[in-house]
Amino acid sequence: MSRGITRSKRNLALNSSYLSENELLDVGFLEMGKNVMIAKTCIITGEGNIRIGNDVRIDENVVISCPIGSITIGNHVHIASGCYLSGSGTIKLDDFSGLAPGARIFSATDDYTGEYLTNRTVPQEFLNVTFAPVHLGKHVIIGSGTVVLPGCNVGEGSSVGALSLVTKALDSWGVFCGIPAKRLKARSRKLLKLERQLLSV
Repeated sequence: MSRGITRSKRNLALNSSYLSENELLDVGFLEMGKNVMIAKTCIITGEGNIRIGNDVRIDENVVISCPIGSITIGNHVHIASGCYLSGSGTIKLDDFSGLAPGARIFSATDDYTGEYLTNRTVPQEFLNVTFAPVHLGKHVIIGSGTVVLPGCNVGEGSSVGALSLVTKALDSWGVFCGIPAKRLKARSRKLLKLERQLLSV
């Protein structure tokens, strides 16, 4: 009996650490589907430029910055704790994609050559910011601590291992890892069968 009570307390603690349905509606997302869980410790700016699908979970201490541009999050997407998404140049996460803890996605970058000033404290006329969209295809998984740079699309079904650096577009259905990320082998497509089973329930 005591175990049952402990489980109930744990479920209550889990649910209380995420925004309620009313709190989610008050955020003001451009679009939001059903069964969305967003931790209360997340920092989200530019919520009016963000679309969120169904069955999405965004865990604690995630930062999503989208004052300009757009971020589109598909269905069955998980963004784990400590991730950072910079949507100024647009980011799209397709269905069943996911980010492991601490993954970073940048769709804009300062000019690092020294020809211009950098950072947000400097007026626009002294900067040379480059914007480029990032698109993670369906079933893409990005490993913990991995960084995806502006303009780098990851093809459907591919996975990128932990602590990698994505500097260019990656093909579909591959397993990638390293700095820069390189293809190691093909990724299994068995998950497509599992997807069909899930969606037929």
